Amino acid sequence: MNLFDVYPLYPIEPVRGKGNYVYDADGQEYLDLYGGHAVISIGHAHPHYVDAIARQVAALGFYSNSVENSLQKEFASRLGKACGYEDYSFFMCNSGAEANENAIKLASFHSGKVKILAFSRAFHGRTSGAVAATDNPKIVSPFNRTANVEFVPLNDLEAVEAKLKEGSFCAVLVEGIQGVAGIQMPTGDFLRGLRRLTTQYGVSLILDEIQSGYGRTGKFFAHQWAGIRPDIITVAKGIANGFPVGGVLIAPHFEAWHGMLGTTFGGNHLACAAALAVLDVIENEKLIENANEVGEYLLSELAKIPGLKEVRGKGLMIGIELDKPVAELRRRLLFEKHIFTGGAGISTLRLLPALSIGRKEADCFLKAFKDLINE
Repeated sequence: MNLFDVYPLYPIEPVRGKGNYVYDADGQEYLDLYGGHAVISIGHAHPHYVDAIARQVAALGFYSNSVENSLQKEFASRLGKACGYEDYSFFMCNSGAEANENAIKLASFHSGKVKILAFSRAFHGRTSGAVAATDNPKIVSPFNRTANVEFVPLNDLEAVEAKLKEGSFCAVLVEGIQGVAGIQMPTGDFLRGLRRLTTQYGVSLILDEIQSGYGRTGKFFAHQWAGIRPDIITVAKGIANGFPVGGVLIAPHFEAWHGMLGTTFGGNHLACAAALAVLDVIENEKLIENANEVGEYLLSELAKIPGLKEVRGKGLMIGIELDKPVAELRRRLLFEKHIFTGGAGISTLRLLPALSIGRKEADCFLKAFKDLINE
C-alpha cells in the first residue's frame, strides 16, 4: 500500500529536534522558523515536556470520557488563569478543525439558527462544517457546499451588519489573524465592531485562535490586543507542542447538556499531560513575553529592508509579501541556508517559529534572507 498522494514534499526528513532546530539522518542542522504550521510552541524535545509525557504514558495513556479525569480539570483551571478566561468552560478535542466544528454546533444549538458568517480568504479546517466555512473552493467538495455559510470581506463592518440584519445567523466566525491567507490582520476597530454588532443582533462571536493563539502574538490570544471577549474561542496547534489536542473555550451563558458534544480521544490522559507541560514551560520561561519582544525585533528589522511589498503580523506570526512568487526563495532558504519557512498563496513568506526563538536565530534568518533577495 502506498500513501495517498495529497502533499507536495521536500526531499528532507527531519529525524530529531532540539530547541529551535531539527536534524536529518545525516546530521544536517536546520533552523526551524515554521514549527510545523505553528504547532511547535516551546521548541523541539523540551526536557520538561519529554519527561511529562514519559511519566504519564508509563502510568496511564488513555481511558474514555465516561470516567473522571482530574488532569482535564487541572488543565482547564490552569488554562483559564493563564489566558484570563477563568469564568469560561472548556471542552477538549483533538484538532483545530474539530474545535471549530464544535464551536459552530454550540452557536447553532444556543440560538436555534443555522447560518454562519465567515470572511474572505478564511481557513477554519478541512472537516465538513469547518471546510464549509473555509473560503477555498479547491478543498470544498460538492458534499460540503452549503447555503448555511456566507462570506464577506475582512474588515468590512458594513457588509457584516447587512448580513446580520437578515436575522438568520447563529455566529460570526473570524480568525484572530488570518494565517493561511498570508497573515491578514483584522483591525482592532473591526474586532471591536464585530463584538458590538454580534451583541446587538444576538449572534455568537467565535474567535478562531488556532494559529494565532497560545501566546504567538505576544498576548495569549490575538483578539486580546483589541480588548474584546468573544463568546467562543477555539484553540489547537501550539496547545501541546505536537501532540494532537484542540479545545473550545465557552462563555458562561452557554448551557451544557449530556450528549451535546462528545469525543473519543479528546482530553485523554496523555494529551492533558502534554498540554500541562506546555503551559509550565510557557509560564516558567516567559515565552509570551519573548514572542512579543523577538517578534517586534523581527518586524522592525524586516521593515528596514528595501524592496519588500509589505510586512504584516504581530509577535511571532509574520508574513513577508514580495512582488514575485516565493517558492524559489523558500527552496533556497531551505537547501542553501538550511532554514525552514512557510508560504501562503503565491507571494507571501510565513514565519511561525517556536515562542522560544531568540535574537541569535532571528539574526541568522535576517542575514540569510537579505543575502538571497539582494543577489
